[in-house]
Amino acid sequence: MDAISPLRAVCGSGGAQYSGTRIDHGLSGFCSFSQENKSKSKLSPVMSLDLKEQPMASNQTLAALSSSSYAKTSSIGMSRGMRWWEKSTKVNMLEIHSANHLVDSLLNAGDRLVVLDFYSPGCGGCKSLHPKICQLAESNPNVMFLKVNQEELRTMCHGLNVHVLPFFKFYRGAEGKLCSFSCTIATINKFKKALDKHGSERCSLGPAKGLDCKELMALASVGELKMDLDFLTVHQDVLPLSSASSFCYETEEQHQKMMV
Repeated sequence: MDAISPLRAVCGSGGAQYSGTRIDHGLSGFCSFSQENKSKSKLSPVMSLDLKEQPMASNQTLAALSSSSYAKTSSIGMSRGMRWWEKSTKVNMLEIHSANHLVDSLLNAGDRLVVLDFYSPGCGGCKSLHPKICQLAESNPNVMFLKVNQEELRTMCHGLNVHVLPFFKFYRGAEGKLCSFSCTIATINKFKKALDKHGSERCSLGPAKGLDCKELMALASVGELKMDLDFLTVHQDVLPLSSASSFCYETEEQHQKMMV
């Protein structure tokens, strides 16, 4: 009987299925996420063995074979050579590791245009679009591209209302969030137009605003940020949006000093 791996990938137009999570790849190249619990298994034809001629395998042998099979299966798509999202990246492309890292990167970007690129290693549309995004990053060195892995930062992405991939958010200086949309390799012109529109040179209007109040509140409510949520809730209609981050958000370094 064939061993059934705990991680099962189904390729094709139907998408990729993971244990507890389904990623649907439509013809348009988008990936949507939904929680499902499908634990159906199919029985394979039983292969008869002549026990008289074939010695029975010991428990240690079976355990070794099982461990080897699981190790090979779990390493699928995770080996260094198969990490497509790490290939051809440019100096102005930064991988985000936490919500604190994201907020700090936006606040420290100054007046540069910042593009948040939400992706998933199992998203076919993201993989197809990646080389083109790298080319655009190279031809626009003044633009900062922040890459967000949805599989590793699922809670943060949910707090930022990202439910379809590939997905992009544009931020710049004191203006804060400019636009957000999803596109694929087939609709890459939408991305190019947004890049041309918001990436042109302009005078600085003040310090970078970063995430807006609603985004900060959403991340704080799910425990992704350490900030004064009550203060922000009470004063969100009074405080200028550009000052919300500086008044209510604590950087990781500031939080550590307060704890000491």
